[in-house]
Amino acid sequence: MPILTYLWIVPLLPLVGAAVNGIFGGRWPKNTISAVALSSTTLSFLAALEAVREFSGLSPEQIPWSKTYFPWISAGGFQANFALQVDQLTVIMLLVVTGVGWLIHIYSTGYMHEDPGYRRFFAYLNLFMFFMLLLILADNYLLMFVGWEGVGLCSYLLVGFFFLKQSATNAGNKAFWVNRVGDYGFLLGLFLMLRTFGSLDFSVVLPQAAKMSSDPAGHIGTLTAIALLLFVGAAGKSAQLPLYVWLPDAMEGPTPVSALIHAATMVTAGVYMVARSHAIFLNAPVAMQVVAVIGCITAIFAATIGLVQTDIKKVLAYSTVSQLGYMFLACGVGAFGAGIFHLMTHAFFKGLLFLAAGSVIHAMGGEQDMRNMGGLRKKIPVTFWCMLMATLAIAGAPGFSGFFSKDEILDEALRVSPILGWIGAIAAGLTSFYMFRLIFLTFFGAERYDEHHVHVHESPKNMTVPLIVLAVLSVCGGWMAAPQLVGGVNHFQHFLAPVLATGAEPAAAAAENSPSAGEVLQALFGAPVIAGLLGFFLAWWLYIKSPEAPKKLAASLSALYKLLYGKYFIDELYLAVIVRPLVWISNKVLWHAVDEGLIDGAVNGVAFVSRETGDRVRRTSTGNIRSYATWIILGVLVFTSLLLWMVG
Repeated sequence: MPILTYLWIVPLLPLVGAAVNGIFGGRWPKNTISAVALSSTTLSFLAALEAVREFSGLSPEQIPWSKTYFPWISAGGFQANFALQVDQLTVIMLLVVTGVGWLIHIYSTGYMHEDPGYRRFFAYLNLFMFFMLLLILADNYLLMFVGWEGVGLCSYLLVGFFFLKQSATNAGNKAFWVNRVGDYGFLLGLFLMLRTFGSLDFSVVLPQAAKMSSDPAGHIGTLTAIALLLFVGAAGKSAQLPLYVWLPDAMEGPTPVSALIHAATMVTAGVYMVARSHAIFLNAPVAMQVVAVIGCITAIFAATIGLVQTDIKKVLAYSTVSQLGYMFLACGVGAFGAGIFHLMTHAFFKGLLFLAAGSVIHAMGGEQDMRNMGGLRKKIPVTFWCMLMATLAIAGAPGFSGFFSKDEILDEALRVSPILGWIGAIAAGLTSFYMFRLIFLTFFGAERYDEHHVHVHESPKNMTVPLIVLAVLSVCGGWMAAPQLVGGVNHFQHFLAPVLATGAEPAAAAAENSPSAGEVLQALFGAPVIAGLLGFFLAWWLYIKSPEAPKKLAASLSALYKLLYGKYFIDELYLAVIVRPLVWISNKVLWHAVDEGLIDGAVNGVAFVSRETGDRVRRTSTGNIRSYATWIILGVLVFTSLLLWMVG
């Protein structure tokens, strides 16, 4: 049975897993629940691999491959089908979501084994996989929006998974409402798109957008308006300024959730959507500038906050925000392929970083503060080496996956705008510093915990095996671009070129433009690598060579330290400027004035008048015949006088 013909099987399998565990798993043992959850994701991953194999045999004329299964919405002249498609961009996302998602499901069987909400957790996690796969396989924006909203719902459910903790429920609500702000912009963009192109199908919208004239620089035309509204949705989902505030708080959820949703898949949905809509953005230069600037500012903004955080998961959360900024910087300068490349490598090393952090927390009995760790490398060696591989990858060490993707982004940024490129390089140095700070505080130095109360131990195999697999991918996941260093082809860019028109060169043309030895050395020891080395040596000096220096430095720069440790007090600013005024308006105006005073007052007033009128009329019924006769005579006189007046 050709999987491409029945592509709906890929997202359906996790949905079946979620339904079976959610409905019938209440009395099942955890092994059965695990079997259902893992079998559904394993089969989905295998089906995705088979779909990719079949896709590789298609001719260029058959790509993108699309299949309409049934009409979904038909209203007037508008029609949206339940239709799925596969092209080169879909292939990358499909393998990342199903592959990394499968590994994280395996890891979760160990990490969540003692949690009483085991069944509920896997039902939510499978449901998330369904919506994420629907998002990336959709062949129109409306079906993509269904998946978009679905992953937002699952994020709310999983962030607030520990619902007995007030901080977890607050974080879930925050994620939900901030994403609704972004989704409102996305929805407006779809309305304007429908009015402009008469359809929401990729096959209709994107070719028409590509043929339209570019909006003049500095002018906000139709395409620019659509692109900016779409980017509002992307900024909400992918945690860019000013809508990033939900993601750090989302660390209240279980660590596997942080790895899957808030590192490897859901938060990259905004990047995927912008890359998918590249034909619109390329003809909207103002929108491209906005995307690049917001991405660049977000990258360095979040990196500075990560410098001083002490919660191991919060450091990684702000790192995720920063790395997402790099992806948008790439899209903003037109390097959509580089942005997707970094999306893929980031899924490997950031997913690994979160899972390794979960292994550390598991070993430390739930402790997340790095100040209470230290000296763990010999006690949990597998976790240490895996986390070190991921750290080298995110720091851009030559040969590791992050080196190829991040270097490509910064090269393109420097070519388009030196200012943005150098800011990105500085953010790369900060990334190296805070990541090696995390490594040194967690695994090196003196033990800062009570061994009598904390029994440090390595995680079980169902947690460490996914770490090892992701560590291998963190090392070699970027090697598809390695031949470019010696005059060969960047195979990743070449693969995506038919979709993103990134201009990947064929092998012959690339060979004619082989880089010189000096250019190869510049790539290996350019600004990003030098910045990474400086970050490493600074972290080593402060946390290994002179461990008392950080406290002295924080004391001497107390104002700056408090600003960074307080995360620029953006949450407090939002609370004062947005949340409290809205709460006051809701309580004083909408509730007491409008609801109680106007609406309830009108309803109660009608009831009061009716009651008083009825009471007065009731009093006329005295039972006295003479009184009734008097009223009849008065009525006759009034009626007769009225008739005479009307006739006269």
